This record gives sequence, structure tokens and C-alpha cells, in this order.
Amino acid sequence: MSESVGVSLLGGPLQLRRVLVRDAARSREGVTASALTANIDDVLGDAETQIVVELMGGEQPARDHIVRALASGRHVVTANKEVMAKSGAELLELASQHGVRLLYEASVGGGIPVVRPLARDLLANEVTAITAIINGTTNFMLTAMEQRDADYADALAEAQRLGYAEPDPINDVEGIDAAYKLVVLCGLAFQVKLSPEDVVRQGITTLSARDFRYAGELGYTIKLLASGRLVDGEIVASVQPTLMRHDEPLAKVGGVLNAVQVEGDLVGRVLFQGPGAGPAPTASAVLADVIDVARDLVAGRSAPEAIAYRSLRVRPPSDQESRYYIRMTGANRPGVLAKVAGVLGEHEINIASVIQFGIDESAPTEEFVITTYLAQRGRLEVALAEIRMFGEVVEVSNVLRMAS
Repeated sequence: MSESVGVSLLGGPLQLRRVLVRDAARSREGVTASALTANIDDVLGDAETQIVVELMGGEQPARDHIVRALASGRHVVTANKEVMAKSGAELLELASQHGVRLLYEASVGGGIPVVRPLARDLLANEVTAITAIINGTTNFMLTAMEQRDADYADALAEAQRLGYAEPDPINDVEGIDAAYKLVVLCGLAFQVKLSPEDVVRQGITTLSARDFRYAGELGYTIKLLASGRLVDGEIVASVQPTLMRHDEPLAKVGGVLNAVQVEGDLVGRVLFQGPGAGPAPTASAVLADVIDVARDLVAGRSAPEAIAYRSLRVRPPSDQESRYYIRMTGANRPGVLAKVAGVLGEHEINIASVIQFGIDESAPTEEFVITTYLAQRGRLEVALAEIRMFGEVVEVSNVLRMAS
């Protein structure tokens, strides 16, 4: 941000005083050598510093630095989803105690403005659901698997080659990154304290090109959906690959884009969509938070009160209900499907459809897909455990949630 822009927006320029880095001897473009330091005390010991921006990532030492900054009476802007997911409520309370602000727009959705609308613009609503695609790496991979008939390994290799996936992609492909972001969103939307352990999580590593072909035959695509809902006064939170109908707005979000859909009693459905990661989108969100704080400082406005959290029960995974897509391989002989259907029925799981693809009467096995009506997750897991014991069932290859 140029000095003139700063004056125009704030009534005075922003001054960059100190930058904490690992190697203070290495020069950085646009930053004077005297501003660089490898010691956090040089940052927090500067009496003129009013806003601390944390962009380190990871839980530690970032969390400790944020705690020290807030406790010293400094405002903090962070993009750290892990810290906010694990300690957000505690840190926001600490900020309130010291009369300062903790802003974190960039922690979810990169450049998409979603934290601020939930915290302010949608406050008049009783938010009932959040459904989001909030990991660009996995969305890119799933788009490739659908559009180019690629398997998981090929889609991951392409994402890594293009710089969308890390050499160790576990946080993305296992849904950990998305779970952190969902916890932050649920805290704002429902005024509840959640932890990442409260989120039912399933990654995308079991998906194959066949799942996308079969889903397409059924009129669906597959997205890694982060979902938070209020159901009968309880919170249901999950990150799972989910079959969505092609005509749903989120089903059309492709590539590295992110999107967050919010449902409120007054506003109905609102969709926020845009680039979810990258230096420029993240910088946009971070600088917007910095400007927000700086304007308060210039105007002499005090920090708002901390969120008043509600005490809501988190529904256990076994009690959660959904429709399901089940892909399995069984012996190619009469009675196998009937036996599978019988076990599902015994556990109160109603079948919506059974589809056999590419039937070859001479093959020893056949692959088929079963879709269900609403079923309790715990009952389904017990039923599938029994089905896996059948000698006629070669493999239960995949079990995926279906959006209702």
C-alpha cells in the first residue's frame, strides 16, 4: 500500500516498523535492513507498534506471539486458521480483556470476505447452515478427476507440479485444513465453541475416476464439502467428499476457487465465492483487517465486546444422518445383491437405487453402486461391517455422503 493510499483511507500513513523473520541477514525487497529482526522481543518491545500482523502459520510459536501481543495491548491481525480453530475463543476473550481487536479474515477463504459478513452484516439472522468448499488444492484435484477422468494419484501429481499442493499434502487431502476453517466459521455463525475434533472428517484419498463416472450417471458431481448445521438445537459439523447435484451452485465451483454458502432465516441463501489462497488474495484480506483497525485508532473507537457463546451439544458422528453412495464389488452370481439389501434393511437403511455398470456376464465379479435414503451413520457402519464379512462381497470400495 502506498503512503498516499494510506493517507486517503486512514487520514494518515501506515508505517512498517519491524518484520520478524528467521534470517535477518537476508535482504527482503521493499523492507529496510534495519526493520528486519529474528527476535520477537524487538517487535513487542517497540512502544510505537500498535498493530501486529501474524503470518507465520502453524500453531507454535505463532499462538504464543499472538498471546503476548494481545496481552501487551496491541491489536493483532492474523491469517492463521490452525490457531484460530484451536484457540480462537480464548484469544478473542483475551483481546476483549485488553481492549484490543483480533481480526482474522484471511484465515478462511483467502480473499473472499466471509468472516466480516458473518461477524457483522448477517448478525440479524439466525444462521442455520454453512456449506463450503474451502480448500483450493482438493477442489482443483476433484475438478481434474471429473473433467479429465484422472485418478487420485494423477490429480495429486498435477496439483504438486503446478504448486497447488505441498510435497506432503496430508493437511489438504485428509480434510484437516478444511476442518480448521469450518471450526472458525461455525464459531462465528452459531456462536459456539468447537474444536477440530468435533468435526467428522473424511479425506479424498479413496476417490477414483470411477466414482466420478458413476456419480455423473446419477446426475451428481463430488466435492469436498465442509458443512456446519443446526439440527434440532445441536451442531452437526463435517468435512467429507459429498455427491452434489450438478445444478447446485456449489457444484459449479471449479479449480482452485473457494465458496462459502450461508443460510439464514431472513436473508435466505447467500454465496461468497472467489480465490481461496495465494499471496494476492491473502494480502487483500490481511490489509483490509489492518485498515479496519487503523481506522478505529484514528477515530478513537474502542474495541467491540467479545462474542457471547452459546452452549450447544455437538451431535456424535454415529447419530448423524445422511443419504449415502456405496460402491462395492461382489461375486457375479444370483443372490448377492439380495443378501446385501437384506442386511441394510435389518439395520433400517432403505435403498434408493441399485445400479450395475458395465455388466459382463462372463466376469467372476461385478461392481455396483447402492444409494440410500436418509440413514444413521452408526447403523450404516454396523451394516457394512457385516457385509464385509460375506464371502460373496469382494470389497466395499467407497462410502460417500450424498447431499439431500
